[in-house]
Amino acid sequence: MTASPAIRLHGFSLSGHSHRVSLFLAVLQLPHEFIQVDLAGGAHKRPEFLAMNAFGQVPVLQDGDLTLPDSNAILVYLAMQYGQGRWLPSDPVGAARVQRWLSVAAGPLAAGPAMARIHVVFGKKAPDPALVERSHALLTVVEASLADTDYLVGAASSLADVACYSYIAHAPEGGVSLEAYPRVRAWLARIEGLPNFVGMPAAPVA
Repeated sequence: MTASPAIRLHGFSLSGHSHRVSLFLAVLQLPHEFIQVDLAGGAHKRPEFLAMNAFGQVPVLQDGDLTLPDSNAILVYLAMQYGQGRWLPSDPVGAARVQRWLSVAAGPLAAGPAMARIHVVFGKKAPDPALVERSHALLTVVEASLADTDYLVGAASSLADVACYSYIAHAPEGGVSLEAYPRVRAWLARIEGLPNFVGMPAAPVA
């Protein structure tokens, strides 16, 4: 009998927060079990899930005796535990540059493209003009940031790219076109060319 993987990821397949962890696990070639959380049924608000994450949000990672919520915290853990120094720089400036984009992922990205997508995909509503405008403001900054580098932090991919990929790649599902951002689209293609890349399923958009 084959032993179950030590790593278990509690998530939702259409969640960009969950996908960024799934993507990183795949790139790191870490065997794991993905446990689909029934968000529509309220499983993330039940006591057994709240015991893992009191905020009632996916994803949650279990690695042996460790239980760790929050996608960006999980990325940092995986990079330091299994990434062999490849994905999170150890020097102060490099680490700070990656942290800047982790903050973007938790702030403008979550409030812009991610929220615009939630409004359409899960709210079943037409694109919200204010959210679309907010998303384009962010994408303009990302486009400019890629003027001189292939990735968000220098010449090599890092946690910054993993954290920001999912919701930018799926921004069109929220009514946010990527047509005006050729550098962003080229960057997305570079991420998709990483060994063992796995994409997030396309969400059904009416």
